Amino acid sequence: MRLIASACLIFSIAAQGWAQSYPAKPVRYLIPMSPGSGADMIGRIIAGGMSPALGQQVVIDNRTGAAGNIGAELAAKSPPDGYTVFQASMTHAVNATLYNNLPYDLVRDFAAVTLLATSPSMVVVHPSLPVKSVTELVRLAKARPGALNYASTGAGTATFLAAEMFKTQAGVNLVHVPYRGGGEAITAIMTGEVPVYFSPMATSLPLVRQGRLRGLAVTTLKRLPGLDYPTVAESGYPGYEAGNWYGLVVPAKTPREAIVALRGAVVLALKAPAVAKRMDDLGYVAMGTEPEAFGAYIKSEIEKLAKILKQVGAKPE
Repeated sequence: MRLIASACLIFSIAAQGWAQSYPAKPVRYLIPMSPGSGADMIGRIIAGGMSPALGQQVVIDNRTGAAGNIGAELAAKSPPDGYTVFQASMTHAVNATLYNNLPYDLVRDFAAVTLLATSPSMVVVHPSLPVKSVTELVRLAKARPGALNYASTGAGTATFLAAEMFKTQAGVNLVHVPYRGGGEAITAIMTGEVPVYFSPMATSLPLVRQGRLRGLAVTTLKRLPGLDYPTVAESGYPGYEAGNWYGLVVPAKTPREAIVALRGAVVLALKAPAVAKRMDDLGYVAMGTEPEAFGAYIKSEIEKLAKILKQVGAKPE
């Protein structure tokens, strides 16, 4: 939590001068994924915490489709006045390589505000699938090549990449079934329409606890405290690690004062006990980095993920 502790002073400074008149109206918080998705959950938690700090309502605007690219394009072309913030994720760092001729550039067209949080994923299956471990899933997939489908929130998303990395390491043929967003994907596996999903923990863990889905493993390198689930890595695939990150960006040329004020509001939100507990319960790891650090992180993620995409041979669908 050291990353977020220093922002109170920064925010108090930003609250003077220019920030006394900012924001003078509600702030639009663009989420490029559907309601009910992991991205939507964290966005609503953060936005709710930011509103008291800013003294204005932070309004959620879900703009779904094209693996997050529709929302990103809308955000990139919005006025750089501090009244539109965009929740980017690892998906957008993937898209920078996966898609040719994107109508926006994640680095050029945006200014970083802060890394909000990281989020592990969980390998879940519909209870009707006769497997109770990663080993059994692989055995079944090899016995029925091409017969098992996996859900994702679209080519290029974190859920897609986690599954494709697993397919490569395990040597199995799981068929990709993309959905418009996380809400649709989680509904598909709950109804048995698709049997496998490398799901954000925020959306799958409550359902696993209710017995509506079966959890097989987590995608972190080490086991998560308080959860009695093995990792994919220890299930026979050393080095396997997958998950997601979420961060706030604004259109390029947004005033520095607005960026500082927005980041300060995020930090205060992350420090609020109710917000911190909610994020812990859903498996999010709060961050709250400086804008410069997040900007550097985005660039490093694009480079890292480009290499992974080449290894798994991922292509847009």
